[in-house]
Amino acid sequence: MTYEEAYRKLEKYGQLHVLKYYDELDEGQKAELLQQVEETDFSILQYMDHKNAAAEEKNISPIAAMELDEVTRRREEFKKIGLEAVRQGKVAAVLLAGGMGTRLGSDDPKCMYDIGLTHPVYIMERLVSNLMDVVNEAGGIFVPFFIMTSDKNHDKTVSFMKKMNYFGYDPSMVFFFKQEMAPAADYNGKVYMETKSRISTSPNGNGGWFLSMKRAGLIDKVHELGIEWLNTFAVDNVLQRIADPVFVGATIASGSACGAKTVRKAAPDEKVGVMCLQNGRPSIIEYYEMTPELMETKNENGDPAYNFGVIMNYLFREKDLERIVDEVLPVHIVEKKIPCLDENGNPVSPAEPNGYKFEQLVLDMVRELDSCLPVEVERTREFAPIKNKTGIDSVESARELCLKNGIEL
Repeated sequence: MTYEEAYRKLEKYGQLHVLKYYDELDEGQKAELLQQVEETDFSILQYMDHKNAAAEEKNISPIAAMELDEVTRRREEFKKIGLEAVRQGKVAAVLLAGGMGTRLGSDDPKCMYDIGLTHPVYIMERLVSNLMDVVNEAGGIFVPFFIMTSDKNHDKTVSFMKKMNYFGYDPSMVFFFKQEMAPAADYNGKVYMETKSRISTSPNGNGGWFLSMKRAGLIDKVHELGIEWLNTFAVDNVLQRIADPVFVGATIASGSACGAKTVRKAAPDEKVGVMCLQNGRPSIIEYYEMTPELMETKNENGDPAYNFGVIMNYLFREKDLERIVDEVLPVHIVEKKIPCLDENGNPVSPAEPNGYKFEQLVLDMVRELDSCLPVEVERTREFAPIKNKTGIDSVESARELCLKNGIEL
């Protein structure tokens, strides 16, 4: 993009201040800024006009989950259906791996974090190993593996996978793409500058993965390979089963547009999103929205009615995502503290929120589909998230669960 082209684009969206320090930059910085202007979707700022719109009334009611006893009883039936879909190349895995290991004390991508005790065992290694279980079950048919990175960790993630020989996975079936970044703006809709040569941006949310795939040109690859189902999962759960034939088979057999792996909550106030119906449609209610009344609601069996927490492992029918991604998936405007330059070009780290970031969320993908099957999985076998270095949902707790499941660390 030339300076003139960048000027016209920024003028269109009222963001010409982005070029305020252009003449002070060296040639490399100028090129980087122009490239960022070219790649940035400023149209997302229009959503600020609707940020004060009245919130939709949330008529929350319970949703029936397929519980463990039924999953166990019908396991072979579901497994047969799921394995056939895998063998036919209809199932792909999509790893959301844009994060860094900062909270774990690492400057590397989170997928590179070593949880080993006696030898290196990387988070990515565990995920690939779990996916290889399905490849082996399917007779050596490799599941297409899409890995979403970010601006911050893309090069390191790709280099790491190459260095590790993809942990035995077929490189021709691994596809990397970067998560789209959205500009961060002040309360007047003016984008912040992180430095004199860089616009302040943030990832477009955990629901932005499909749009990011599409803009990277990978939906063409999905069509070329004949993929019908996308199993999306987060990087931090080292025990999760990926492209799990039983889960795939149960979702397909149910006729649902998507499936969601769930676990029984450890406590009524556990900090996990919970499957429910909202205005009669499948949805997820966030833990901070759970009122005491909802926590105390019982079903016909006397069990908690809102008891199945999502673990960020979903199976989506691809054609349905194409229908909703451009037209109806909402953008959430989140008030945040955004490091930026002040009016004199000096860097500022605000102590209080000073603007907005823009995100799309997976829960909205679920909400916009006609149906979703919550499938209960065994918590101690499939849920070992690593969010902290110690304590709950930590490296320590994940190691303990790995060892209980016979994984050598």
